[in-house]
Amino acid sequence: MTYYSPSIEKLVEAFERLPSIGHKTAVRLAFHILDATTEETEEFVKAIQDAKTNLKYCSKCYNISDTDPCPICANNKRDESTICVVEDVKDIIAMEKTHEFKGVYHVLHGSISPMNGVGPDDIKLKELLSRLNSEITKEIILATNPRVEGEATAMYISKLVKPLGIKVTRIAHGIPVGGDLEYTDEITLTKALEGRREL
Repeated sequence: MTYYSPSIEKLVEAFERLPSIGHKTAVRLAFHILDATTEETEEFVKAIQDAKTNLKYCSKCYNISDTDPCPICANNKRDESTICVVEDVKDIIAMEKTHEFKGVYHVLHGSISPMNGVGPDDIKLKELLSRLNSEITKEIILATNPRVEGEATAMYISKLVKPLGIKVTRIAHGIPVGGDLEYTDEITLTKALEGRREL
């Protein structure tokens, strides 16, 4: 039994379709929108429409941007000889927050997952390989997520790229800063040991 008018119920259902939004949060967001002024609501709707209209994929790295090429690819201070391969646009944001990586990126828009019917042709892998034809690329950093799919994708890319004479590295995985060994799972500890370095 529904307690809301059909219009409110439809709004709640729309918010529930967003990732990680449960029913209670969807109700809260719906009533927040309803309590907003007409101007605030129109600004919110316009922001969504503008993003859908103006954003496009960078033809070089497949980042989402208002411009093509994206600001990172257009920045001549970036080291084009090093390409960091990530699964998702959000991963670029995470890497950029470190202020440590000075190279460029390539977004795969997914990972290889035969269980979910996602093969190498379903992600931006051909596009990555075509970028490597130039002599400028010296290193590929595989920064796919430390899940089974991410590991499989990294291994697959590594096997394709190594014969080209390009250095292939994988980001280290391990114990987060502030974490306790006793609460760390075996796989994370194994990765931490594998990624150890000399001090």
